[in-house]
Amino acid sequence: MEYRSNHSVSRSKPIKLTTLISAAFISVFFGISTLFAQPVSTGFWGNTAIGGHDATAYYKTNNIGRTPTEKGQSLYTVLWKGAEWHFASQASADKFLASPEAYVPKYNGHCANALSLGEGLISTNGKVWEFFGDELHLFFAERGRQRWLKGDWKSFQKEANLAWSQEINSAIN
Repeated sequence: MEYRSNHSVSRSKPIKLTTLISAAFISVFFGISTLFAQPVSTGFWGNTAIGGHDATAYYKTNNIGRTPTEKGQSLYTVLWKGAEWHFASQASADKFLASPEAYVPKYNGHCANALSLGEGLISTNGKVWEFFGDELHLFFAERGRQRWLKGDWKSFQKEANLAWSQEINSAIN
């Protein structure tokens, strides 16, 4: 995981040589596909995760699922799982760096509804979302979110989990 900030040199945390050597060893030993076996939802023309939204901001809002959260800034970028995650502040970037798994949406931001319908990995822009259980789910469109809200989201999630694990297995093999 790498952190980049264009804000000031003192806040930048460059990759250490030992980190690069460790990453090279891991990629040779386990194969490069293992490192990125769980694809992140990024835009078609870029490598920015979840439409550039601040992944920590979903957890601060009082308007769950109704409006997009804060947009991140390229000024506060964390490289994680091969994608650029943007944050609205240094504090948000640091919070993510401390525990990325706590803030990354289910299925790394891919559309939960598309997975549950067997449609594969469909990228999202971070604008349509909802918490089901304690997990953040993103959707390509409001119609998918409504399907989950009005239907049996637990069974939809089981189907999406199965599809996600099949996508991961095919990425590794």
